[in-house]
Amino acid sequence: MTLSGIGYDSHRLAAGRRLVIGGVEIPHELGLDGHSDSDVLAHAVIDALLGAAGLGDIGEHFPDTDERWRDADSIELLEAVVAMVGGRGLKVVNVDCTVIMEAPKLAPHRRAIRERLAEAVGLEIDRVNVKATTGERMGFIGRGEGVAALAVAGLADAR
Repeated sequence: MTLSGIGYDSHRLAAGRRLVIGGVEIPHELGLDGHSDSDVLAHAVIDALLGAAGLGDIGEHFPDTDERWRDADSIELLEAVVAMVGGRGLKVVNVDCTVIMEAPKLAPHRRAIRERLAEAVGLEIDRVNVKATTGERMGFIGRGEGVAALAVAGLADAR
C-alpha cells in the first residue's frame, strides 16, 4: 500500500523575524511572521504527511491558539508528525517540495535544507527534493510580501 498527501502553507514576511525555510535560517532583512518559527516549508511537509496518513492538518495538532507552540521549532513539530505517522504503521518514502518566494535566492541553501528535512523525516537525502521558484512579480509573493510552499509526501506500510 502506498499513500500520498499534499501540503501547502504561506506566511507574511515581516521585520524583526528570522527567515527559516526547511529548518535552515537564511540571512535576510525580513523573516516569516506567525505563531511558531513560521517555517512554511516544514509546515507544508507536515500537512502532506498528515494528509497521506489521514491524520487531519497542522492546525488540529499544533493550533496557533495554543501558547505551547509559540515560537516552536517547526522541525521538531515535523519530527513529532513523523512519529504519529509511524504510530499508524506507516513510513515516509519520499518528499517533494517547492518554495515560492522572490528573495532571497534559495539555491545557495538548497543542500542544507534537503539535509535538514531528510534527517527530520528519516530519509536519505536522495528521497527529499526541494525546488524553488518566484511569483514572477505577481501577487503577494511577487510583491515580496510573503512566501509560500507546496509539498507532496509518499507513505508506505512499514509492516
